[in-house]
Amino acid sequence: MPDLNADTRQFHNPPPADAILWRYMDFTKFVSLLERRALFFARADKLGDPFEGAIPISNREARYTSLKPRLSDKEVLIHEHLRVELRRFTLISCWHESNHESEAMWKIYASANSGIAIKTNFTAFVESFITDEKIHIGKVQYIDYDSENIPEDDLLSPYLHKRKSFEHERELRAIIQHIPPEVGLENLPNFLGDENPTWPDMCDIGIYYDVDLNLLIQEVVIDPSAPDWLLDLVERVVNRYDLQVPVNQSHLAALPVWFPPDRIGKVSPKEDE
Repeated sequence: MPDLNADTRQFHNPPPADAILWRYMDFTKFVSLLERRALFFARADKLGDPFEGAIPISNREARYTSLKPRLSDKEVLIHEHLRVELRRFTLISCWHESNHESEAMWKIYASANSGIAIKTNFTAFVESFITDEKIHIGKVQYIDYDSENIPEDDLLSPYLHKRKSFEHERELRAIIQHIPPEVGLENLPNFLGDENPTWPDMCDIGIYYDVDLNLLIQEVVIDPSAPDWLLDLVERVVNRYDLQVPVNQSHLAALPVWFPPDRIGKVSPKEDE
């Protein structure tokens, strides 16, 4: 476990310190990363999965039972609406944990023929952030939302669980929550008189957070289907931004070896008899 101040880094089911992490992207996003020297954290409600921040059926039933004695039906509904709206103030950076490249991740998250993957490890990832913001970091757990439940000891739990259909992502997340005081649970009564409470916006789609790129990025890997010139271009771009890391073609671009090189074309049918 990285030795960091508990006030600024909080870990939830973290991987080993040397766990390998990948971030797959297209070339333009890679250049943006180098130019800004910052990672983009997207709003949870903009990630494309409607279940972001949601809870399983059993949690919902238990929560209603818990709230009902203390709140009216209207108050319970507003309490749940607050949970929905908190997705707008929850920012997430998503990474893939694996010792090897993922062919599926290339296809899903990188543009064909021009994809880039940056490779790091968990310790370097955690220590690369240049911010005093509290960052919650942990592995996503995949469950059946129809039959299982999740712990509700904090507001982060719904963002560290996903449906089993996403297990191929093997996701690790860094999460930052910016909850304006007027939206906090303790101020819930302020919204009870409004049939359709409105909430302040924090940002349009997300926020960039500064990172030490030479610490974060340990290797740059080029899409297996990319043309040869892209490797040269990426090397030039990396050098231009003073990034001292290796740039390599994807291992998935390798071709199989059917014969020992010195025997190709020399095997006759009689030798096989």
